[in-house]
Amino acid sequence: MSIPQSGGGPIERFEQLAEYMESGSKPKPEWRIGTEHEKFGYLTDTLAPVPYDGPRSIRALLEGLRDRFGWTPVMEQDHIIGLTRNGANVSLEPGGQFELSGAPLETLHEVRAEFDQHMAEVKEVAGPLGIRHMGLGAAPIWSHEDMPLMPKGRYKLMNDYMTRVGTHGTQMMRRTCTVQVNLDFASEADMVKKLRVSLALQPVATALFASSPFFEGKPNGHKSWRSRIWRDLDSSRTGMLPFAFDEGMGFQRYVDWVLDVPMYFVYRDGKYINALGQSFRDFLKGQLPALPGEKPTLSDWADHMTTVFPEARVKKYIEMRGADVGDSDHIGALPAFWVGLMYDQTALDAAWDLVKGLDVETREGLRVAASVSALQGEAGGVKLADLARAAVGLSHAGLAARGQGEERHLAPLVESLKSGKVQADRWLERYKGDWQGDLRRIYSEAAL
Repeated sequence: MSIPQSGGGPIERFEQLAEYMESGSKPKPEWRIGTEHEKFGYLTDTLAPVPYDGPRSIRALLEGLRDRFGWTPVMEQDHIIGLTRNGANVSLEPGGQFELSGAPLETLHEVRAEFDQHMAEVKEVAGPLGIRHMGLGAAPIWSHEDMPLMPKGRYKLMNDYMTRVGTHGTQMMRRTCTVQVNLDFASEADMVKKLRVSLALQPVATALFASSPFFEGKPNGHKSWRSRIWRDLDSSRTGMLPFAFDEGMGFQRYVDWVLDVPMYFVYRDGKYINALGQSFRDFLKGQLPALPGEKPTLSDWADHMTTVFPEARVKKYIEMRGADVGDSDHIGALPAFWVGLMYDQTALDAAWDLVKGLDVETREGLRVAASVSALQGEAGGVKLADLARAAVGLSHAGLAARGQGEERHLAPLVESLKSGKVQADRWLERYKGDWQGDLRRIYSEAAL
């Protein structure tokens, strides 16, 4: 989840909302790669989730990283809730999932080095505390009641709201983990093409990275339960954005959609003010019930943009949001997959040719099929294995064209396409085989 944004001063013209997004446009030499990954922490002796407070806790882990490795703390009231250093952030998801939001980097080799350094630091602090972390898309055993809610005002408001909309919101907040990459665009037209390709191919990412076949102690019938959760969370702010494929799509059309998404909060003076269900359009008119007579700033707009959760999200860059987190190599493969497709024009054009004929029903059908069956899924006559094979091939060509030797980061995906098996398939085989149904074995075997 995002931290409070710094968008800018008062909104004086409606056009500023789209201009805020457009200001992210960059020439190709300035494009960067920002990778985010979440992970579940657990106590090695009890396999329980890590509490926020106490001698063996998330607070102790954050303070240890602060004291030992020069991170600057991020505080909310008297709680340490995150860290910053050199353009990177460590933050907490609602259930205590530990997230690294990496710095904007030039190459995938730098991305992998950043991940390796982060995990080395985390292990140095966490090891003596009897804490480890694992890479899975959903918590395999823990119940909702097992998971602590982190002491962040944003999460308290969201937790209350999620119980009123959809059916899986609190599961998403406390018991899922993802890996995503944030990529730049050059212009409005470039943003539109990249958004369309990324939305159409999110089911491929969901399939290739599926790693959440267990929930509440047993197989759940899906390869990616995390993806299943997102399908029944809050329809007003999630999904595949069919309008993005309509003629006339651009920054303003995305703005219009975000404006129609109900608000969560307004952030003022270090506190989250309850604006649940209220309208940002009313806020623009100075008629927000939570702050009567007050009009929003661009920081408020930036905050509101973080409360929409489509499969690909636009801010000043595009976030690819469809993948479960997994092992270390898969964490490195996710940015590689998308950089290969998005940062080489030939690959991007070919990717659009690959998906431009898919209609709304097929795209949504593939999303469902990916969560249930991963590479074995199909919809509308399209097999996910075939679409994935074509997409990974284009990504490989795009990375090769960058001339950095980054293609090696795709290795886990190439192996999955050869075997037809993703991480979820292998976990299910272990569960039915060597583990003999003892799901506790997954904690150590999925450890990062």
